[in-house]
Amino acid sequence: MPKPGKYFSRLPTPEQILGNRWLAWLRPWLKEPKLWHWSRRGVAMGVALGVFFGLLIPVAQIPLSVAAAIVLRANVPTAVASTLVSNPVTFGPIYYGAYRLGVWVTGSKERPKTINLANPQIPVVDEKISAWQRINSLGKPLLVGLSITAVLMGLLTYGTISLVWRWRVWAKRRSRAHRKIP
Repeated sequence: MPKPGKYFSRLPTPEQILGNRWLAWLRPWLKEPKLWHWSRRGVAMGVALGVFFGLLIPVAQIPLSVAAAIVLRANVPTAVASTLVSNPVTFGPIYYGAYRLGVWVTGSKERPKTINLANPQIPVVDEKISAWQRINSLGKPLLVGLSITAVLMGLLTYGTISLVWRWRVWAKRRSRAHRKIP
């Protein structure tokens, strides 16, 4: 199996992925060599899948991205690593941005905030509404926003990696051709 090189040295190894207890049900299919090959299409598809599932689904991102990588013959280590696009640091901004996008796309109305007269900077939480009702009110706009964000970022990631990969191959070939000319 080819080594990923210095740029991808922190990606999980096949042994680490095969040893994961959550991926035990995928072990028979994970032995396929193409899933570990470093090709333009495989890496671009793996990263795109990881970003897609990392943005769309808050739990079980890694098993779902590995399963999709197996079906689509994408690079598994990059699919696993790129699910980390959503992490405790980025989770809040991603979900807030997706919610705002969903509100804009669906035309949902945001509930007006009650103003605290003592300190207008701090919004007052309506105590009559339970926490579950507040979360449930985010449902449709959040789901729509996350879906749009995940699809667009997945496609953008695939396209960017493919273009950069092709450009690097072209630049290497060009530099070799210039070195051969006396």
